[in-house]
Amino acid sequence: MSGEPFSRDDVVRAAETIRGRVRRTPLLDGAEVAPGLRLKAELLQHTGSFKARGVTNRLAAMSAEERSRGVAGASAGNHAIALAWGAAREGLECVVYSWAAASPFKLDRARALGARIDAEAEDPAGAFAGLEEHIATTGATLVHPFDDPLVMAGQGTVGLEILEDAPDADVVVVPVGGGGLVAGIATAVAPRGVRVVGVEPDGSAALLPALEAGKPVPVTPSTIAGGLDAPYTAPNALAACQAAGVQVVTVPDEAIADAMRRLYADAKLACEPAGAAGVAAVLSGLVEGESVVAVVSGGNVGPDIASGILIGR
Repeated sequence: MSGEPFSRDDVVRAAETIRGRVRRTPLLDGAEVAPGLRLKAELLQHTGSFKARGVTNRLAAMSAEERSRGVAGASAGNHAIALAWGAAREGLECVVYSWAAASPFKLDRARALGARIDAEAEDPAGAFAGLEEHIATTGATLVHPFDDPLVMAGQGTVGLEILEDAPDADVVVVPVGGGGLVAGIATAVAPRGVRVVGVEPDGSAALLPALEAGKPVPVTPSTIAGGLDAPYTAPNALAACQAAGVQVVTVPDEAIADAMRRLYADAKLACEPAGAAGVAAVLSGLVEGESVVAVVSGGNVGPDIASGILIGR
């Protein structure tokens, strides 16, 4: 679906489409974590991440013929869970391509919801290549994890809720993997004068070089934040971020781990490393604003990884 634009009106329509089908997540006081900070708790969303929003909006737009062919996607885990959940609710066959280092905890959750998982690829690029071959062979309907305009519009509904609950917000801080969430939120809030800061791990920065180059840049991600290890920022997400003036900062894994511990101890939020990236940027002094909202994007993390980070191992 490369090259297809989406607008704030599309985000507003997505909000109507998904209303009552996904949760309206709370905006929490995060002052214990950082003075004046508020936290958009998307880890409390169905399937444990914001991904349920985009999947729900995309599936709602599918024709009967598209549904008959089943759905397919590529994911390190959160999109896999959301796509399996959405497909199960609508009785659709679901196949997800992943890779060897992806979270077994997340992939097992997707399997439990009925998805067929292919994790034979060595890396994210290989998973996307396998997905393309599968679609070409079977005719399955692609539900892209971050570069489908309908998916991005669905993710953008997070931004509409932030505007409703925090009309004084001047900065929204968003973890960035493939860029679908930050693109959707920025499309929703930038026209209302709210600045958006995307946060990427140092070892998995795809949006920052893409903005600098003016085109997608392939990367080889390496980070504890597995939910942010997309192999590139694709054209639709990049164009939306350019149009909305998204700023990007990067943080080291150590800062993400510290933010995860702070959210657990002080805000009582058991998030995954990816979900803590925005807060990591705030705690690192990389975000300036009078009224800052950080999106805690997900909470799907295996107990082995979570315990290791929480005890500082």
